[in-house]
Amino acid sequence: MITAMDEFPIHQVAQPIAWPASSDRNFYDRSYLNAHDRTGDVFVIAGLGYYPNLGVKDGFFAIRRGDEQTAVHLSDAIDADRVNPHVGGLRIDVPDPLRSLHLVLDDTDGICADLTWTGLFDVVQEQRHLMRQGSKVTLDAQRFAQLGSWSGTIVVDGEQIVVDPSTWIGSRDRSWGIRPVGEPEPAGRPADPPFEGMWWLYLPIAFDDFALVMIIQESPDGFRTLNDCTRVWSDGRVEQLGWPRVKIHYVSGTRMPTGATIDATTAGGSPIRFEVESKLAMPLHVGCGYGGDPDWSHGLWKGAGFSERVSYSMSDPAVVGRATFGMIDHVGRVVCHTEDGAQQEGWGMFEHGALGRHDPSGFTDWLTVAP
Repeated sequence: MITAMDEFPIHQVAQPIAWPASSDRNFYDRSYLNAHDRTGDVFVIAGLGYYPNLGVKDGFFAIRRGDEQTAVHLSDAIDADRVNPHVGGLRIDVPDPLRSLHLVLDDTDGICADLTWTGLFDVVQEQRHLMRQGSKVTLDAQRFAQLGSWSGTIVVDGEQIVVDPSTWIGSRDRSWGIRPVGEPEPAGRPADPPFEGMWWLYLPIAFDDFALVMIIQESPDGFRTLNDCTRVWSDGRVEQLGWPRVKIHYVSGTRMPTGATIDATTAGGSPIRFEVESKLAMPLHVGCGYGGDPDWSHGLWKGAGFSERVSYSMSDPAVVGRATFGMIDHVGRVVCHTEDGAQQEGWGMFEHGALGRHDPSGFTDWLTVAP
């Protein structure tokens, strides 16, 4: 399958760009974007993914305001046009690679958007993320992230939301590789030892003169399997902030975080602290298709030209009960404290999930909650 991309000298293997080097059914190539206005009143998350070995492409656009979380889902057969990522009325144009994006959702069940994203800092290439279950690779992905501002409009059921770049901010990432997608695979022999869970923190935050991209993953016993804490300055300098020590603050009787305290170290050895506050939460497994979402899963074949809109009341006990046991993105407000007593406010996304057992948090199994 020859496509327009094959015109360019970018090949990595002896086959067309449209064919992944891996035949793994779980190969994926996805964009993720979020946006908010720093008030905690509104939070938008969108994504668009291609799954070549499943023959599927799909996307979503989700918005939370107050107690309502609403998502539009779109899915279709994959096509040869990878230069213009699109599915249904959702598309991502790239006028200036690594600098700006244009996200458009044509009216779909009463929701539409026309948004331009402008990078405030250089992209951060994150560490390669690899997970195994026994000898089987369950995740092998590369990702880059970037902080930026948003401008444009969002319309929900006739109500227009003006997106002003002086206040609207967000992060976006591009990732590709292998992760579970599509229909569940046959189980085979039960895992030995069984999967007991994982602990995850992702914190891309923009400050006035630098951006922070922090990723931490730990095993149930607290062993850190991924530690990536990068600060990129507006002048292009890149700095590692050592081995962060994290304390998550949870609502009693849940695993819903209200914030975190994170202590790290500058390249020069000075202490630096980040006090994180959640201003609005959007569970990714409630309509966004991540982490076992029962209503929407990335890469599923839903038929040609599929679209739907789903809404949730975030005060519904059934939704609240399921929300606390999954990955949750938050509008994040962060105050950075340095050794000289200076403080600086930053905004972005605070993503956290404590799934299953995590000894350092006192979670002894899948159902344990914070005291």
